[in-house]
Amino acid sequence: MGVVPTSLLPELEDVVQHGSAEKRAETLRRITTLFLDGAPNFNAEHVALFDDVIGCLIEEIEAKALAELARRIAPVPNAPAGVVSALAKNDDIAVAGPVLKQARLADPDLMYIAETKSQAHLLAMSTRLGINEALSEILVERGDREVARTIANNQHAELSVNAFSTLVKRAEQDGVLAEKVGMRTDIPPRLFRQLLIQASEVVQKRLLAKAKPETQSEIRRILAQVTDEVAAKAAPRNYAAALAAVRGMHKERKLGEADVTEFAKTGKYEETIAALATLCAVPVEVVDRLMNGERADPVLILARAIGFGWPTVKAILNARPGGKPSPQTLDAARENFERLTATTAQRVVRFWQVRQGTGDH
Repeated sequence: MGVVPTSLLPELEDVVQHGSAEKRAETLRRITTLFLDGAPNFNAEHVALFDDVIGCLIEEIEAKALAELARRIAPVPNAPAGVVSALAKNDDIAVAGPVLKQARLADPDLMYIAETKSQAHLLAMSTRLGINEALSEILVERGDREVARTIANNQHAELSVNAFSTLVKRAEQDGVLAEKVGMRTDIPPRLFRQLLIQASEVVQKRLLAKAKPETQSEIRRILAQVTDEVAAKAAPRNYAAALAAVRGMHKERKLGEADVTEFAKTGKYEETIAALATLCAVPVEVVDRLMNGERADPVLILARAIGFGWPTVKAILNARPGGKPSPQTLDAARENFERLTATTAQRVVRFWQVRQGTGDH
């Protein structure tokens, strides 16, 4: 077997120096066939020799012959690495395409091609089986609409969180992409929620229709939550009745922590806000705005300032319009609450009172 490749060298020298384009193409074809026939049995040394021989020929060859070489050699697991790399970097997609789609290529080569070559090169790459996270980020950042859709559809591609973020952002303007990204099982929950919220009703329905039963219920839950949030923002709450009831209680007998806990646990949100506003002497509109923010901190501050304990804080956090916080969020909130001193909390509350004007309380 060692003899066969060696015997090619004198002919190669002659062809490279003096041969016509047709003669070089014919020699390349014969040497490629020779390699393909023996590839399963060749050792690394033989493959390296073919790498040198074919590498020599492809420098002086026409695109048509190179494209044929690329098509033939791309599926071979032990194809000569230097040849594969040279073909992949060729500017002509007819040459680079077959290799980019399926040949074994080193990561630095793939990254270089993704960063510098045409959209056609990126599209060919986006169908590969072995796309890692770093490569996915470049492809979704540089790629056009077709590249983004293809990589989103490629279930073998490992997409980083950054790549998912970019795709979700791009999906705002592209319903087809939104659908493909939404069907991926590896999309982070936070980004899936964002994708659903921004998707058109048509895309939402399609995702529902195609999703597995457990994903369907998750989609319905998110959409219902979003609807509630939109409704809450669209119609400002009216606290007049709740304030009147709470102030009435406060006059009759001192309003206490147990009352606030009871309001929160029984879903009386307006009464919860009205009671906190009354006890902290902060305008109800201010407490409402603070409670509707993303963070738990305002609730912790209000509660600590008037000496409430953690069980009450937890009940209030669970009563907020955005739905119950996760166990991790609650753990973090408890840790922050335990660190917070009454003096600091009261100072912040005084700032809210003075800044907003205490109003009628």
